[in-house]
Amino acid sequence: MSASFKTVALFGKQQSEGVAQTLGEIGAFLDRRGFRVLFEAGIAEALGRGGVEAADARTIGEQADLAVIVGGDGTMLGIARELAPHGVPLVGINFGRLGFITDIPLLQWSDALGAVLDGHYEAEDRAILQARVSRDGEVVFEASAVNDVVVSRSSRAGMIDVQVHVDGLYMYSQRADGLIVATPTGSTAYALSCDGPILHPTLDGLVLVPVAPQALSNRPIVLPSSSVISMSVADGRDPRVNCDMQTFADLHIGDVIEVRRAAYSVRFLHPSGYSYYATLRSKLNWHEMPGLAPRA
Repeated sequence: MSASFKTVALFGKQQSEGVAQTLGEIGAFLDRRGFRVLFEAGIAEALGRGGVEAADARTIGEQADLAVIVGGDGTMLGIARELAPHGVPLVGINFGRLGFITDIPLLQWSDALGAVLDGHYEAEDRAILQARVSRDGEVVFEASAVNDVVVSRSSRAGMIDVQVHVDGLYMYSQRADGLIVATPTGSTAYALSCDGPILHPTLDGLVLVPVAPQALSNRPIVLPSSSVISMSVADGRDPRVNCDMQTFADLHIGDVIEVRRAAYSVRFLHPSGYSYYATLRSKLNWHEMPGLAPRA
């Protein structure tokens, strides 16, 4: 058993058929290897059997040395936001479709997870964003994001006007469907679909990407990760803010949305030999020369 890991927590998307069964198999695998196994409470209930140790996310954050997530990137994002403040590293087994951050193929989980538990892995720290909405000087919403914080119009309204300041300095007023503040992790998510650049995960930066701007001269811009980005909706109907498309808040005209990098990060563990470029080739269908062996 690895000296680094003694307690391993298991998470998954309960609604997905087959996830609970896979987590049960992983739990038995870990138990045979002498690890203490904590099942997220909902998964423990879905297993429908006794003899498993259930815990909520807070307890897992305090007691686990490693968390294994079976699901898609959305499931991974939600668990990452909960466990990142506790410093628990995450391993993602892909039970979804895209798999940018849940990178271990489902059929290979035992070999890949076994190698990670034996200490054969590559660690990668990813930035987290913190968003805070203030209204008349009072904080009305706070949330974190692994991918992005998005200020946008509702689906039933027209464009919104957003005033943007960076580190207290006025940048511009943007008339668009919305504005995305993304981490390097989030640069391959919604920001990419809006023609934002791909940022390598190790880059110390954030990207600000307009969504369908009225002026074609309004382009994405990469900012230092130390930047404090302040946005205010000056005009528009039913504006809102979301974090990772999973937590939402309605906005009023004049609300101030402040986004900054969190003091903590999330750590992803990958099997040895992991390549971010291979992930991009696979997920984005980049051209690869047939028969050309990759260089070590």
